[in-house]
Amino acid sequence: MDPEAQKLLKQNLLLSEENNKILKRLQSNMRWGRFMHAVYWIIIIGSAFGAYYFVQPYIDQIIQMYGKLQGIGGSFPPNILDTLKAF
Repeated sequence: MDPEAQKLLKQNLLLSEENNKILKRLQSNMRWGRFMHAVYWIIIIGSAFGAYYFVQPYIDQIIQMYGKLQGIGGSFPPNILDTLKAF
């Protein structure tokens, strides 16, 4: 083999090794990116459920008060409701 071909072969080998290192880093970064993206969505969905867990007692109280108010509205005598509707 002539020296020119050997020199080109060595350059090709060095470039191939360098490309291989770059591709491995890219693949590693893609995997970490996917993992971090999954963690991001888990945190967002988990915080939504956590917020609902802490706010749920207040929501239940509001629903109970609304139900009581509906019950009070139905217990008025009909003539009072008619009078209020006139205004």
